[in-house]
Amino acid sequence: MLQNIFSLIIETAASVLGGVLLLRFWIQAVRVRPPQQVAHFIFTISDWMVRPMRKVLPGFSGYDWASLIGALLVAVVCIALQLVVASALSAPILLMLAALLFLQWVFYGLIALLIIEAIFSWVNPQAPLAPFVRALNEPLLGPIRRFIPLLGGIDLSPLVALILLRVVHQLLIALIQWLV
Repeated sequence: MLQNIFSLIIETAASVLGGVLLLRFWIQAVRVRPPQQVAHFIFTISDWMVRPMRKVLPGFSGYDWASLIGALLVAVVCIALQLVVASALSAPILLMLAALLFLQWVFYGLIALLIIEAIFSWVNPQAPLAPFVRALNEPLLGPIRRFIPLLGGIDLSPLVALILLRVVHQLLIALIQWLV
């Protein structure tokens, strides 16, 4: 029981930090300026890790590699702590599970952004955060919108993106299970 509690605490803290680091990377990758409150939250949680890493991994080609690699390191530490508690630590298992956790954060983060945009479009398209979320989703939805036009004034691209994300996520899980 204590192992489950410890695992829950570690996974929750790692998911929040990893998610914030991935959001920080994505904000800079798509060149979107977040609202001040969101930026303050993101930088407060992640600066302690990103700033020292930037000395080793400076930004390149407009990407914040320190944030992306930081999220991957958080996944590795999370899985390592859980495997140590379970007494099943081995390097190949650690790296494979950390990569799966990292990719899971990426997929869940993109899915969450799509759901938030859908809620904004139904409830309050003029909400202060709506343009920010819309801009974060544009790299994912833009290519889909080129192939799927509005149907009766309804944009189905978020639904198609959600389905595609779930399909790719399921394929990755199947691939990892096949490798194990």
